[in-house]
Parts: sequence; structure tokens; C-alpha cells
Amino acid sequence: MSELAAKWTSNQSGRVAVVTGANSGIGLHAAIGLAAAGAQVILGCRDADRGAGALAEVRRAATEQEPLLLPLDLADLDSIARFAADVGRELPQLDLLVNNAGVMATPRRETAQGFELQFGTNHLGHFALTAQLMPLLKGSPTPRVVTVASLVHRIGRINFDDLNGREHYRRWGAYAQSKLANLLFAYELQSRAVHAGSSLLSLAAHPGYAHTNLQAVAPQMDGRVRHERLYAAVGKRTGQSAAMGALPTLYAATANLRPGAYVGPSGPGELRGEPRVVSSSSSSKDPSTRERLWSVSEELTRVSIAP
Repeated sequence: MSELAAKWTSNQSGRVAVVTGANSGIGLHAAIGLAAAGAQVILGCRDADRGAGALAEVRRAATEQEPLLLPLDLADLDSIARFAADVGRELPQLDLLVNNAGVMATPRRETAQGFELQFGTNHLGHFALTAQLMPLLKGSPTPRVVTVASLVHRIGRINFDDLNGREHYRRWGAYAQSKLANLLFAYELQSRAVHAGSSLLSLAAHPGYAHTNLQAVAPQMDGRVRHERLYAAVGKRTGQSAAMGALPTLYAATANLRPGAYVGPSGPGELRGEPRVVSSSSSSKDPSTRERLWSVSEELTRVSIAP
């Protein structure tokens, strides 16, 4: 772990963390930072080969407990259920869940259960995962859930009449909706935890503009090689590194922060820089939208969360 990451990551000795999408980018660097700080890290990865490479990197960084790699496809509710069961067999409790994995601005595709891919993966997948890992989280004296959102949430709106984009699909609109849903979920989870008298902390983070392979997924799906190369070149030139982009996640995952805090980069426009607590859009805090999305998410995933 770099000196900068160590600055923003407190001691995690004895804690157990799950990080989704830990095979690359923000998730990989978050997993490395947590392992270097003493946590046992479970990497939830869809791609077994890339996951194995990530596991080797996290293993090299680990200072205490051996990391684990388990298969997880957030676009498939059955895979999520299997992953949660696997984690339960491996561990008596869970201290930290980092809901990081995601897809961005993809052509319209559907998950295994027929949800629009971005809403289904970025929001519904993590909603279902949090629900099924909640019994393990409740076994921890200080459980924490960190959900990774995006600056793009500010242009998002939740279209309850067409959540899955069947009538009208705009790839960036769908991405913004899913990232707004991430924040609505994080805030509502914290509210329900407080109401239940739970010690669970629900926080959110965003990486600013970080150069990761997330930008390349949509052009790859479209077969647009030129766009893929363009995004890579622009990202390298203007974006901060994935390691820097992971700092808000590490800070949200380990620092002594107020319940429901949202963390992002401290630089101009929150695009880059070291982490600090930031604000989110008024839409992300609307109680009626939070409650309605929660109810719809329970209905669609057929699971419920009891913090």
C-alpha cells in the first residue's frame, strides 16, 4: 500500500471485508488497501482469470489474514445468493461490505432476471447482496456498508414508470439513474439502521474521474475499437489513477465518520484529489423517493433487508 493510501486507511486488524468488483480498478485498489491495513478481504469477482490475478496482488499486500476469491456476478440474482452462501460457509461474521462493482453507459442489455443491465447490476445486484449478507454483518459489533456512487448521480432521476428502459433507453441516463439509486439506497439503509437501533453504518463514496477499465466496457460491447482507444487515451491524460480514485472508498470504509456520510475527492469539481466528506444532490436525499425505491427493489429482487 502506498504512503498516501496508508494515510487515509485506518487499522483494520481482525476485520473481515467483502469487496465486489475487486478484480480491477477502484475495487482492486480498495481490496489492496484493506488487506494492507490488516483486514481479511474476500474478493467478489465475475471473471475467474482476472480475479485470480487480483487475488495474487491482494495476497502480496496482505499483512495478516489470507484473502479469498469467490465467484460473484451481480447481474444474476442466483449468483448473488450462491456468493452469500459461500461467504457464510467461510466466515462466522462480516465487518465491512464494499458495494463497488458496476457497469457504465452500456448498450441496452438485460441481466439474467431481465432487468436493464446498469440498474440491475449497479443497484439491484448490490441491494440483493446487502440483504443476503446482512445476517453476517449483524454478527459484527461495528458493521459497515460502503456503496460506491458517482458524480453522474447529479443528472440522474428515477423513472419508476420505466426503470428497465424498455420504452426509452439512453445509456448515460440509465447509468445516472443507477448511480442516483446507489445513493438513495445508502441513505435509506442508514435511516433504517438508526430506526432499528442497529450499530450499522451505511456510507457512500465516489472516485471522481479515475482512469479505469470501466470506461472501456461499453465500447467493447459495441465493438467500437476507436472509441475504446479514445477513452483510454483521454483517461490516461486527464483522469487520476485508480489508486487515487480508491482513496474515498478506503476513507469511507475505515474512518470515523458520521452515519450516512458521502466521501469524494477534495479537488476542483470533486474530480481528483485526496478524500473529504462531500455533499450530494437534493434528489438523492428525498425521503419519499428513497422509500419507494426500497419497496420496488424488495419486490424486484424478492429479498428484504433488516438492519
